[in-house]
Amino acid sequence: MPFFHPNFFMLLMWLVFGHYLADFPLQGYFLEKAKNPSTVEGKDIWPHALFAHCMIHAGFVLLFTGSIIAMVVQILTHGITDYWKIKNKLSFGFDQYVHLLVMIGTALIVSVFSALGVPII
Repeated sequence: MPFFHPNFFMLLMWLVFGHYLADFPLQGYFLEKAKNPSTVEGKDIWPHALFAHCMIHAGFVLLFTGSIIAMVVQILTHGITDYWKIKNKLSFGFDQYVHLLVMIGTALIVSVFSALGVPII
């Protein structure tokens, strides 16, 4: 059960709020460095740090949508996108656009399913 049953726009705003909270203050200096395999902090633990960062994001998605599927999609897409950014395959700005597109898609699918009365897992 989600935190509440919002319409598309409200859900999108909550997802954006959770994203920026998770990507900036809740990530912190340690996770920012530790999720990068090229840093001293991340040399041995980067997969765990990247997964931890993705789980913070996924927690917000689960809280706001009530959907385990949306949570798993968030873990995968956020992890892949951030890994590409770390490897300099994506710029910071493009990384944020990809995250925004995932949030828009999530909000659209969840709000449509919710409006139709179709349970989302």
